[in-house]
Amino acid sequence: MLDLFKALADPCRLRLAAVLLRGEFTVQELTRIMGMGQSRISRHLKILTEAGVLSVKRQGTWSYYRAGEENAFFGAIRAAFERELEQLPGRHDDLAALAAVLEERRKKSLEFFDQHARQWDTLARTLLPIPDYLERLLALVPSVATLLEIGVGTGALLPELAARAAEVIGVDHSPAMLDEARRRLAASGQQGIELRLGEMTHLPLMDEGVGCVVANMVLHHAPNPLAVLQEMVRVLQPGGTVALADLARHEREWAREQLADQWLGFAEEELRAWFSSAGLEKVEVQKVAASPGQEDVLLVRGVKCNGKRGGK
Repeated sequence: MLDLFKALADPCRLRLAAVLLRGEFTVQELTRIMGMGQSRISRHLKILTEAGVLSVKRQGTWSYYRAGEENAFFGAIRAAFERELEQLPGRHDDLAALAAVLEERRKKSLEFFDQHARQWDTLARTLLPIPDYLERLLALVPSVATLLEIGVGTGALLPELAARAAEVIGVDHSPAMLDEARRRLAASGQQGIELRLGEMTHLPLMDEGVGCVVANMVLHHAPNPLAVLQEMVRVLQPGGTVALADLARHEREWAREQLADQWLGFAEEELRAWFSSAGLEKVEVQKVAASPGQEDVLLVRGVKCNGKRGGK
């Protein structure tokens, strides 16, 4: 407790904690958000990390700082602590700078997918091979009246999903990707699928409007994965299902530039924690083991708690 109080007894460290309770950021991003030099930021991060307020997630050559769970006392006071942080001087400016960093991540991803939409299926399959997992993902998808797929890309999974729902809605933030999906659907004559332009963190759907949300190889492109899961929960009916497939943690650093990956996959425990934090229960995780030269895939299923609306 004494170490915690010492670590938090500094205005700059309070600001840092307040920022990192909203997401995961690198030292370089934090220097921009805070308007401070890297050495100063690094020193404050070291103190907060040693006190258990923060933890570090290393991915390739990048290190992401986030709120930690090592200090039990900090966990006990966290809710009240977060409320008080909103009163910090300059809090509005810090949140605006934080939003600008997330927007930069989003724009970089959008520009990449608009540029590479026509070649995307071949590009992803060639550069980052993964095992065949689609049948196992589809087995997690229940039959529902309305189903949502976020990040539809070129629409390859939509016909399979249409067999499991009377109505399928596909959302993507890239107009070019949606054009490719429309061409695919028109060529196949597929009916009952509606495509919408929208962001993963601001889905163009009403609250509790769908019975299932599917995200296939999408989350590792998200600037803020937890915010995406919270938005899924918002549009999901009580008792509805989230079915997700994504990369397990890997070290292919080049994927950031060549495939616009924000994250080098995920660990099972962090996906479980995010699902639970977003309001999903009965969480199940399966690993699809890779052959040599491939990367493992994680399949995750969760059910929305009754009465949980999602939100940030």
